[in-house]
Amino acid sequence: MNLKSAQHLVNGTWHATGTSKTVTDPGNGSTVGEIAWGTAADATQAADAAADAFGSWSRTTVRNRADLLRNAADLLAERRDELAHTLALEAGKRLPEAQGEVDFSVEYFRWFAEEVRRTTGTVSPPELQGRRHLSLRKPIGVALSLTPWNFPVSIQARKLAAMLAAGCTVVGRVSEKAPLAATGLFEVLHDAGFPAGVVNLVHGPSREITAALLKHPAVRAVSFTGSTGVGKQIMASASDRVVRPLLELGGNAPFILFEDADLDAAVEGAVLGRLRNTGQSCVAANRFLVQDSIAGEFAARLAARFDAMSIGHGVPDDGTPVPDLGPVIDAERVSAVQALVDDALERGARRVTQRTDVPAHGSFLAPTLLADVPEDAPLVTEEVFGPAAGVVTFSSEEDAIRKANATEMGLAAYVWSSSPKRGWEIPEQLEAGIVGVNDPLPSVAFAPMGGAKQSGLGREGASLGLEEFEEVQYVAWRP
Repeated sequence: MNLKSAQHLVNGTWHATGTSKTVTDPGNGSTVGEIAWGTAADATQAADAAADAFGSWSRTTVRNRADLLRNAADLLAERRDELAHTLALEAGKRLPEAQGEVDFSVEYFRWFAEEVRRTTGTVSPPELQGRRHLSLRKPIGVALSLTPWNFPVSIQARKLAAMLAAGCTVVGRVSEKAPLAATGLFEVLHDAGFPAGVVNLVHGPSREITAALLKHPAVRAVSFTGSTGVGKQIMASASDRVVRPLLELGGNAPFILFEDADLDAAVEGAVLGRLRNTGQSCVAANRFLVQDSIAGEFAARLAARFDAMSIGHGVPDDGTPVPDLGPVIDAERVSAVQALVDDALERGARRVTQRTDVPAHGSFLAPTLLADVPEDAPLVTEEVFGPAAGVVTFSSEEDAIRKANATEMGLAAYVWSSSPKRGWEIPEQLEAGIVGVNDPLPSVAFAPMGGAKQSGLGREGASLGLEEFEEVQYVAWRP
């Protein structure tokens, strides 16, 4: 594999273009590789290839698709360490987290390889003698897979596995901030035996590439993961041709901690739920809603854990252990997170963490916890996407639910309590697509992933993720 050069893949052939961009390591600013920089013409060429391949690919048997998806899973597992190393460098991930992301990607291909063989239609009882009523599932057409930099391999895997299982052909675009390992995923699919034109990849400016793809007459679905603002633009553009949108957008997940919870487990869950991938996750615990009777103790214990974390490059080259926390993606993210912290402090919030020192080179932030944060502070009303969070107290279940739902976002939520009654009843009252009860990492390949309100439309993963790329055809038949 050549994981230092992210090229285009069109109709089974890899090629570069005259222009390229450098991919840098956010941990030290060094060059990791380069990405070919295409244009709308490259995007149209990729969509043309996908359109030409759709007829034959859509008629392949589910057994054939399943076998190829299993081939891809096995090959991805074989190349895990190489892909994870590159992923850690370009995205600033800790190496164990990068390895876990590749492992999770393997699971998506394995699961959809199994699920596609269970896809069925229906035969309805006739109302007239001799008449038959059939409902059939068919692939929707060419599908677009547009993904961000924070989990560039696993988010692509979740989309691609479902699209290919359904019988769609694909055009992908990955973020230029972390394109190398994701391009390696497309190389895995190419090497696994998917026919030419079934899987295509084009790099270039997001607006230009996306606009060209959405205008292509063969494109029938677009799956996008990213910010709510960009998702709205894609949804508006998709409406011009009635392209089906599948959108997994921003989050503002509450971490609701009741006084009857196991506090030791809750603190560890808060560390993982807030700081996995250095806080750069749309399902991250974005704000801590804590019952007032234990808020002080929780904040003190969580701050102590934050302050004790080691910070450094995710792939140490000097023999030192992998740090607890790596860099954020770039200097722009450093500034954005710091601005939210500064604003909250100006509004009267209190810093609970003490540590401020970080490595001199690279895009690093010390993990920060603030208490007494006003409910209208952007630190708790906006997606932070970095290693900082605020604590807001609540007095009752009703108060907790009101504060948890007081946002236009609804991707994920977390509930911590030892009460089975709360474990059942609180999630039903939360306006969120994903709820973890005493579980900071609820995502699995066989469960639906998606949000409520302005956090998106549709579901990825599970059987619902397959259905997003299928049309239902009804046939009335008189033999």
